[in-house]
Amino acid sequence: MDTNVIDILLVEDNSSDVELTLRAFKKHNIINPIHVVSDGAEALEFLFANGRYAGRRESRNPKVILLDLKLPKVNGLEVLKKIKEDESTRLIPVVVLTSSREEQDIIQSYKLGVNSFIVKPVDFEKFIDAVRNLGMYWLLMNQPPF
Repeated sequence: MDTNVIDILLVEDNSSDVELTLRAFKKHNIINPIHVVSDGAEALEFLFANGRYAGRRESRNPKVILLDLKLPKVNGLEVLKKIKEDESTRLIPVVVLTSSREEQDIIQSYKLGVNSFIVKPVDFEKFIDAVRNLGMYWLLMNQPPF
């Protein structure tokens, strides 16, 4: 996949959740290019075009980032902080999609500038609906500033 043409960056370490998310997009005909990374360090490398992604054009950022909080190497809150601190990535909508219901995670995410915080539903059909709604809103309805 050409990593210079990505509409959705999915940052998720749980392979089952990755599979469910991709199936939900496919089921609802959301065929935008998606790139999946499994830890926070790789997400930052992708976004800032360094490390494994040194050849990627940093100017071609994703339209939306779906970010889990409980990630290996660099946790989701730290990834969110770095995204929102940097001029080149600050305006990318970030949706936290996590199993955490901890109030502190919600508060901290919003303090750091998250655009939306969604707790992953346990029920498969509800999860599929949540992902479909995410895709429809952030890719079709939302008007980004760029």
